[in-house]
Amino acid sequence: MKRALISVFDKTGIVDFAKSLDLLGWQIISTGGTSKKLKEEGIQVQDISDLTKFPECFDGRVKTLHPRVEGGILAIRDNESHQEQMSELGIEPIDIVVCNLYPFKQTVLKTGVSHDEIIENIDIGGPTMIRAAAKNYKFVTVITDPEDYSKVIEELQEKGETSAATKEMLAAKVFIHTTHYDALIANYFSERLGITSPKTLTLTYEKKQDLRYGENPHQSATFYTSIKGTEGTLTSAVQLHGKELSYNNIGDTDGALETLKEFDEPTIVAAKHANPCGVGSADTLLEAYKKAYEADPVSIFGGIVAANREIDGETAAEMAKVFLEVIIAPSYSPEALDILTKKKNIRLLQLENIGHKDKKAFKAKTVLGGLLIQDLDTELMLAKEVKIVSKRQPTVQEMDDLLFAWKVVKHTKSNGIAIAKDKCTTGVGPGQVSRIWALENAIRQGGERIAGSVMASDAFFPFADCVEAAHKAGITAIIQPGGSVRDQESIDAVNRYGIAMIFTGMRHFKH
Repeated sequence: MKRALISVFDKTGIVDFAKSLDLLGWQIISTGGTSKKLKEEGIQVQDISDLTKFPECFDGRVKTLHPRVEGGILAIRDNESHQEQMSELGIEPIDIVVCNLYPFKQTVLKTGVSHDEIIENIDIGGPTMIRAAAKNYKFVTVITDPEDYSKVIEELQEKGETSAATKEMLAAKVFIHTTHYDALIANYFSERLGITSPKTLTLTYEKKQDLRYGENPHQSATFYTSIKGTEGTLTSAVQLHGKELSYNNIGDTDGALETLKEFDEPTIVAAKHANPCGVGSADTLLEAYKKAYEADPVSIFGGIVAANREIDGETAAEMAKVFLEVIIAPSYSPEALDILTKKKNIRLLQLENIGHKDKKAFKAKTVLGGLLIQDLDTELMLAKEVKIVSKRQPTVQEMDDLLFAWKVVKHTKSNGIAIAKDKCTTGVGPGQVSRIWALENAIRQGGERIAGSVMASDAFFPFADCVEAAHKAGITAIIQPGGSVRDQESIDAVNRYGIAMIFTGMRHFKH
């Protein structure tokens, strides 16, 4: 008689699966709550303690850790020596192992959960059993996912056994599952103990969706989400309308979100290729949107718009005048939804806690053969390092605009320049290999609107040429990190032209 060992925490579908095995003449061995559940459904079950001749003990911590269990799983069926030892030791083969693990992830995510409760939800016997079965997959079928029950039953009904291909596929799922499970536990202890750079690093994510394609149509792509720290991130957004997000939509929207989180007042960030192309802050969201749109009415076409207030009807009506790929906001009024959902090609995302900032977040970047990890750039400037280096003090209005521009340039690809006036970008120059080119591009984009604006640079000026160009364009104040060996040349230049300049002591490269 074939034998199956069933021990599951998630009992979804297990009764029907066990009944199907019973009808096929299989003997079922089970443990604790699973055994009780199956017996209640009228299924004949052998308790694990009857198999091992040893009681479950230590509040269930020890149930399946026994030679009659592990030996029945691990013995190689076509190895004569193994068969002789099984006979000598009174061990019978176990042909199917069905097991899913204690809910460590669900436990660690609970609010107010104690350390002791988390520890008790670290499964020991389960991983041992399924790893043993996966190692011996040529002879043992191992199931950890209820979605696989029907496939195994169908093969047993049709062929009397599980196919070799299915057994190997199920074994692979085991090791993917246990790696994920162990990584969650390791990450919990690292976070608890403040270990930020362990000697070895295992990151674990769960699939959110397969994407139609990657950055380009010939590239495949998948979107994964982290287990914790998703509050206020794109992975927690709910899509209300439109076709599924693409790889580029996700990357660009994330870039808009990062910029938006810098602002507390009603703000709109329009982004293209993860760079801000138009940013506006105002007393109302409608005013903020008009500012962001007017900042660059060309680049916003086909772009991303992020808002930190509810989209109302008036704002939605303005947005509907131009083609936008994605709008993300904390909420939408019924009138706004009625207007925007008439545009079938727009994606509407709702993210209720859109302004949430996670100080523990990190950024990862793959390189050929490796991975780079750094803390998220959550700072703005070093208060004790900030100093006005020019003879002229900036006005109150200039200070407001300088801070606004500094927040924008922080999220502009380097070399980056942001020019702003009245809390609205008038020119953005991202991603140039020369800082003067970034400034010239921003000035060219802004045209006549540049006069009277202020300017932010993500890193210091290596030469005074940026000050010269700013003066010719009518820029009245500058904010930059400082720190160049030639800072004095830039300071002399702003003093010559009556431009106010602030050093922040902190740069914001974004590569």
